[in-house]
Parts: sequence; structure tokens; C-alpha cells
Amino acid sequence: MGGSKLLDMDPGETKPQSQTQRAVTLLREMVISNKLLPGSNHLEAELAELLGMSRTPVREAAIILEGQGLVEVRPRRGVRVLPISPKDMEEIYSILTELESLAAHDLAMKGLSDSELAELRHHIEEMEHALEKDDRQLWAQVDDRFHRRLIQLAGNRRLQTIVSTYSDQVHRARLLTLYIRPAPHQSNADHRALVEAIAAGKAEEAREIHRQHRLQAKELMIELITSHGFSAI
Repeated sequence: MGGSKLLDMDPGETKPQSQTQRAVTLLREMVISNKLLPGSNHLEAELAELLGMSRTPVREAAIILEGQGLVEVRPRRGVRVLPISPKDMEEIYSILTELESLAAHDLAMKGLSDSELAELRHHIEEMEHALEKDDRQLWAQVDDRFHRRLIQLAGNRRLQTIVSTYSDQVHRARLLTLYIRPAPHQSNADHRALVEAIAAGKAEEAREIHRQHRLQAKELMIELITSHGFSAI
């Protein structure tokens, strides 16, 4: 008897992305990298042409991203990339502060392997090298990977899903303010202190370091937005 395609698949193979999943990935990247600017409006046909696919998966992707707070789908008027106001930023950072601090606490409690700690320390080295070259775009990319990896290592998938949604919005705002903020040397120092607290199993210290790190980031971001006269970014 012939086996089904499912049974014949190599266990290491991954299921190909659907057109909608691919559209979500591509459109999300265009939004969070600011290739589609906050407040901009785009017809489905325009986005479909940009992504090289039909309008149906683009429409479905836009609905998914609307649920993540990145865009607004407007019937017969296309898709609007949502800007982020200072109030939005305060709410987003308040959520991230508490959830990421919880993850830092849990990581210190359960402990990380030497290879996992080495990976986090390597990210910090990458961030420091980026600042030495004044490559803030690279710094922001690695900083984003560092924070996402912390949440991933905590092993709580629901926490990871929630944090990922809001991290996308923070990353987008950070890219727009990279060159009007002070060089983030203190951020790198906070990352190093956090990893060492986790390595030492100091759960409450790790929680507080990360909490203060995010609170300072929130204050800086809101100050940058308001002091430069932006009602939203």
C-alpha cells in the first residue's frame, strides 16, 4: 500500500508557508522596518504588487496584522499603517516592563545552560561592537534579537506571543528615533548586568534590573517623541 505524503515526509522538513503566512511575514517586516511609514495609506492592489502576490492573501495578512495593532483595515480605502502616540507608547512599555521582568525572574529561577548564556553574552558583544562603529541600525537589530531570545528562553509560549506583538511596535518606534537619542551605552550595561544576575540565579535582582531597564527606555522614548513635537510616530 502506498503511504500518504504526510507519512512520507522527512521529520526534519518544515511545512511550506501558505501565501497568507508569507504575506504576513513580508508585510509585517515592511511595517516594523518603516518601509511603510506610520500614518501612510496603501491600497490592497498596491501592496499586492509590492509583495508580488494576489490581493486575497494580502487582505488576509492585513486583517491578521490589524489584530496585532500594526495596521488598520478600512473597507474600500485600503490599509493604513497605525502611528504610535506617546500614550500608546506608555501603555506598550508598561505591558512589556511587567512581562519581560517576569521572564527575567523565571530565567534566573530555572537557570540557563552555558551555551545559552554564551549566546546572550554574544548578543551583548555584538551591540557593543555596533556602537563602536556608530551603527545604530545594527545595534537596534541585535537589541531586538536579545530581548526576543530572553523571552523565548523563558519557555512560556503565551508570554512570547504577547510580548512579540508589542515588541514589534517598540522596534518600529525605536528605528524612527535612533539618531535623536543618546548613544545607548547604558542599555548595553543593563543587558550585561541582567545576564550576570540570571547566571548567578538571582531572580529578584534580575527582575528589578530588567524592570528599571524598561522603565528608563519608556521615559526616554516618550521624552523623544514629545520634545521633538511629534503627536505620534
